[in-house]
Amino acid sequence: MLGLAPDAASAKAAAGVARPSKWSGTGADGEAVWGECKGSGKSVYRACVDLTEPAFRCTCPSRKFPCKHGLGLLLLWSDGTVGGGARPEWAAEWVGRRRAQAEKARERKAAAAPKARDPKTAERRRRRVDEGIAELDQWLCDQVAQGLAQAEHAPYRVWDDVARRLVDAQAGALAGQVKGLAGIPRRPGWPDRLLEEYALLRLLVRAYQRGEELPEGLRETVRARVGFTLSQDEVTERGERVRDRWCVTGAHDSEQERLTTRRVWLRGRRTGRPALVLSFAAPGRPLDASLMVGTEIDAEMVFYPGAQPLRALVGERHGPAEPAVPDGTTVRGFLDEHAAALARDPWLDRWPVTLAAVRLARSEDGALHVMDEAGDALALRPTDPWRLLAVSGGHPVTFAGEWTPRGLRPLAAWHEDEGMVVL
Repeated sequence: MLGLAPDAASAKAAAGVARPSKWSGTGADGEAVWGECKGSGKSVYRACVDLTEPAFRCTCPSRKFPCKHGLGLLLLWSDGTVGGGARPEWAAEWVGRRRAQAEKARERKAAAAPKARDPKTAERRRRRVDEGIAELDQWLCDQVAQGLAQAEHAPYRVWDDVARRLVDAQAGALAGQVKGLAGIPRRPGWPDRLLEEYALLRLLVRAYQRGEELPEGLRETVRARVGFTLSQDEVTERGERVRDRWCVTGAHDSEQERLTTRRVWLRGRRTGRPALVLSFAAPGRPLDASLMVGTEIDAEMVFYPGAQPLRALVGERHGPAEPAVPDGTTVRGFLDEHAAALARDPWLDRWPVTLAAVRLARSEDGALHVMDEAGDALALRPTDPWRLLAVSGGHPVTFAGEWTPRGLRPLAAWHEDEGMVVL
């Protein structure tokens, strides 16, 4: 829940007001939670949270959003200390107004006729992408022919120049992968890592050039990784729909090219299937906060077409979010799942991890790992371990993270007694 806080100070303040003694008139009905919090002096602030978003309303003068009262109320609800009841008039009016606005938005969207794509424009783009792909293919061959000795000391513009040309060729996703080569850490074994990335790019180039020979799912994956995107309407029309109880296991925000991206990972309770929901925002603009880590939603996910469908849109929901702990697997179970996913999509650069009953351990070189009951371990990426150490206290926890070629990024952990912490 504290992952929704606008800053660390707000999260700390919310924990301070998340005490039943500070609240009165609290209640929840499955779609909303409300209550009145005693402030300084005689002040009493009315707070309400729409659980379907979530969205917050509070009468306090704070300019931060959500404020500490809304977050504190959400923490009380997640701890099970808020009982049921009928909405007071002030809460019912706000929730009803939000429902009416959402219905009008759906009507406007349904009334808007989708624009048909111009075949001539699509053909011109295809030719530009083909030319950009051919140029990248030649550049990759030149890099390998010349050797990698000079690349270790080359400036970033070596890759940036190629990436810019791919942007001009309207192959934006491929340009991002090329630009990312400059960020490979210059550590022992760096040439091997760079050569692996060159090989994956060449594999993608050859797959695109032979796209007509590929199975449909793999062809969709290749096109997406080059930069041919689908609109949400197209995904809704063509994507696979999977209804399940989806547990939100982790989220991570990153900034690139003056755009903030939020990755939210979910896992189906019945299917065990992972899903990735992406949202984007310009600097200073709020990101989608409708999926809270540590909650579970009964919903239909609509997956983007591909050989290994992972990215998805949240379709119809069948109830509000509820606090939940995800089901975890063993390290061996995760590695088997990841290997199968790589066999279907060799360009996967991250995959969600949810492990049950793991402890923190250090290797002989001092690196931090998570270890399961069988003694199998995964190395954590260099990060601040103190929050994870504090919540585990040497005891087993359910752990959620994001696996990348650089190691395992911690996202959240659940302890039987301490509850959940977002890392």
